[in-house]
Amino acid sequence: MGPELPRPLRVVGPSDLVAADPTPGMHRERAFELPLLWSGQVETAPGAVSGWHHHERNETSLYVVRGVLRLEFEGHDGYLDAVAGDFVHVPAWTVHRESNPTGKPSLAVIARVGGGVPTVNVDGPPPPHA
Repeated sequence: MGPELPRPLRVVGPSDLVAADPTPGMHRERAFELPLLWSGQVETAPGAVSGWHHHERNETSLYVVRGVLRLEFEGHDGYLDAVAGDFVHVPAWTVHRESNPTGKPSLAVIARVGGGVPTVNVDGPPPPHA
């Protein structure tokens, strides 16, 4: 016999998702949150641009299920587009925002590891150093 597990395996269905971690322009839903792992999804409406935010000490992975997720982030001029089938890594503490440049909603699955505050909304990226 193996070690006793702290909790049983579980399946979280679409109807079990709960609204979480709001950032203007995005609709996040949490599947589950553990001390070191956060999992859920985010839908970004057509033409929406999110507020600037970071995910504290959490490393974040997104998998784009449908649509286009446009990313802007501190230290980078311009943007990167992720499309259905792409994985995105957002390093801890990286101030960024997402947008949807298309006419259809985008959907991405999120996994965060690190145990920090899931989302910290901020005014924008820090100004460049003079």
